[in-house]
Formats: sequence, C-alpha cells, structure tokens
Amino acid sequence: DVGLMQVMQVMADTPNAIAEGEVPQLLNARDPAVDEARYFKVIELKTAVLFRAAAALGALASGTNGQTVAALGSYGLELGMAYQLADDIIDFAGDPAESGKAVGNDLIEGKPTLLLIHALKHCDTTTAESIRTVIRTGELGDFDATLNKVRSAIDSTGAIPYTLRLAERHAAQAKASIGDLPDSHYKAALLNLADFTVSRQH
Repeated sequence: DVGLMQVMQVMADTPNAIAEGEVPQLLNARDPAVDEARYFKVIELKTAVLFRAAAALGALASGTNGQTVAALGSYGLELGMAYQLADDIIDFAGDPAESGKAVGNDLIEGKPTLLLIHALKHCDTTTAESIRTVIRTGELGDFDATLNKVRSAIDSTGAIPYTLRLAERHAAQAKASIGDLPDSHYKAALLNLADFTVSRQH
C-alpha cells in the first residue's frame, strides 16, 4: 500500500535473514561448545535484524533520505542486540512474577546464552561439566540444587555484569547511530528506549 520498492526489499530481506539464522540456532541447541562468535551471529539474525527492519521501515515510510534510513537501521540492529543480551540476564536474574519468565528456562531448553558461555569459560572443571550436561540433556535432576549451582557459577564468574556491559555497549552504539538526527521528542523517545532496553526487568 505504501508503494515503495525499498519497503518491499526490507520485507523480503528480513525473513530471509531470520531463516538463515535458523540453521545456526538449531546447531547451537544442546551444544555446550558454542562460543561467543556463534552466539552473537544467532542473536543478530534471529533478533536484531527484526529490530533493524522495524526501525528502517519507519524511516522509509516517512520519505526521508537514505542516510537517515541507514542511521535508523543501525539503531534498530544495535537495539536488538542489547535487547537479547538483557533478555538473557532476565532469564537468570529476573523475578518470574515480574518478567513472566521461569528462571533458568534457557538452560532447560539447552540454549547456550552468553551468561552460560562466560560461566563455562571461567568456572571450575566440575561445575563446567555439570553445566555442559544440563545443556546437552536438559535434565536438572534436583532442579533447585542444579539451578543454584549454575547461578552460583554465573555469579562467581561475573557473567551477569559482563553481559550487562555488552548490552550497555550495544545500547550506546544504538544511541550514537542517531546522534546526528535533529532533536525532537521522537528522537528522545528512541534514546530513552535504548536505555530502558538494558534496565528493564521484564
């Protein structure tokens, strides 16, 4: 209805990118050997490109110039990365009553999030093997005891502040992407959204 070929291009490219991310996501599931590079590739293709599309489409629909479209696309991509990193933190540190998400759900589903990748890299051998086993099998045995052991490893290795720093870095890059846009309450809302993305509890 908008009648813009660029919109159709974004609408075609985005599902293709998400589909492209499906393969590494499936390969990463139940694989405790996933490293940061593999993790970041998946969250870019499965989450961030969707945010990029939403931001770029808004710019395209407004009829603005290509530089602004690119700036907002970059904003969306960085925002999406920050969002997913923050979401991973909520999985282990959030309040289920507030987040609506069961604690340790990613672990049970065998998703090697950045917190788990960091903890595996820096915790002791015995704890690392326990985490690897849960990722591979999804079996926690004594749920509370196993979850507490994993959370202890996450805490002791500084996985949460490490992940939060990266989320904040992506949020800062999102804000920088639109730094040259003229001031307005719309721009202020986007800047505030970037801050909220990493501070949210749900």
